[in-house]
Amino acid sequence: MRNPEDQRNLIAQAVLHVRSQRATSRRTLADLMRLSPTTAGQYVDHLIAKGYLHENGLEKAPMGRPKRLLTTNAQAGWFAGIEFNAERIQAVSVDFSGSKSGGRIISLPESVTPAGVVAEIKKTISVLAKGAAGPLLGIGVGVPGVVDPHAGIAHEYAFIEGWKDVPLALLLRERQEITVTLDNNLRAIALAERWFGGAGELADYVILGPRSGFGCAIVIGGRVVTGSEHAAGEVGRWPWGDGGEVHDALSSPAVWRRLAGKGRRASLPPDLHTALAALAGLRGEERDAIVQDYARVLSSMHLLLDSHTWFLHGPLTALGDEFCADIVAAASRMAPALRGKSIRLLRSQLGDNAGALGAASLAMEKWAP
Repeated sequence: MRNPEDQRNLIAQAVLHVRSQRATSRRTLADLMRLSPTTAGQYVDHLIAKGYLHENGLEKAPMGRPKRLLTTNAQAGWFAGIEFNAERIQAVSVDFSGSKSGGRIISLPESVTPAGVVAEIKKTISVLAKGAAGPLLGIGVGVPGVVDPHAGIAHEYAFIEGWKDVPLALLLRERQEITVTLDNNLRAIALAERWFGGAGELADYVILGPRSGFGCAIVIGGRVVTGSEHAAGEVGRWPWGDGGEVHDALSSPAVWRRLAGKGRRASLPPDLHTALAALAGLRGEERDAIVQDYARVLSSMHLLLDSHTWFLHGPLTALGDEFCADIVAAASRMAPALRGKSIRLLRSQLGDNAGALGAASLAMEKWAP
């Protein structure tokens, strides 16, 4: 006999399997969860009665009796996904079936405080609620910097003054039944690739995230790696060059300045993605040097992680597929052990709201009835 918490978790897993379309019938759900058909059927009956699942139509099978088709009920509720940095808040609403139903972008003032960020997030969720179906079931937040997901605390982010050990989950939880889930924004993006992008069938992959800083999110065996201090993937902190760090040379702002021939303190264009797209056809020593720098990072990490697929996120996707291919080729030349290995560095197709979609994915994966 399972205890109530175990039952609750199993029912939540059943919803995830149906939402992902891995389970389309009672039989496939039983097989995936290694349950008896009777037990799986009881879970399905419970979820249908609560309005979370539908069972309709017929799924044709090559042999045997046709199966009733299981789907989630998109109107059963919704999840809020929030990602922010020092400049803006990006937010989406996602229905119970995992489809985006709304979105907003809010600019933040230069002098924004932690309290100001929290207030804007709350206001944004209230606006999203007006266009969403059903009750709010969970809030996910992709947070820059170091985060403790278990305690719900955002520890440190250098670009918002006073951002230190902010109990963000507690501050956003206005009703006890709503779970607020935090994680580093790149780890949230790793989930966005699973639910909305190109990693749906992958168990192992890495998110390469040169945005305002530089970091990675690592997925091994279907699980996002966090590390004992929740700082796994902070590659931007590696020593680099003459007393610098990786993010000083390889973040999106740093790459734009290098390609554009600007100084390290030069003002950035208002739309970095568009500015980088204008430089996508540029060739020369500086681009070659950037490719070599990226190849060094990729080859070093690949020899450690042995991941087949990497997804490039952020403004540098504007440099095109050739930029990615050149990095992979340079990495293979740089590390002889990689020659002949099939490494893919793919430009993500998710766009600017990847972090918010990933944050909504956090909320979906943590929800339980």
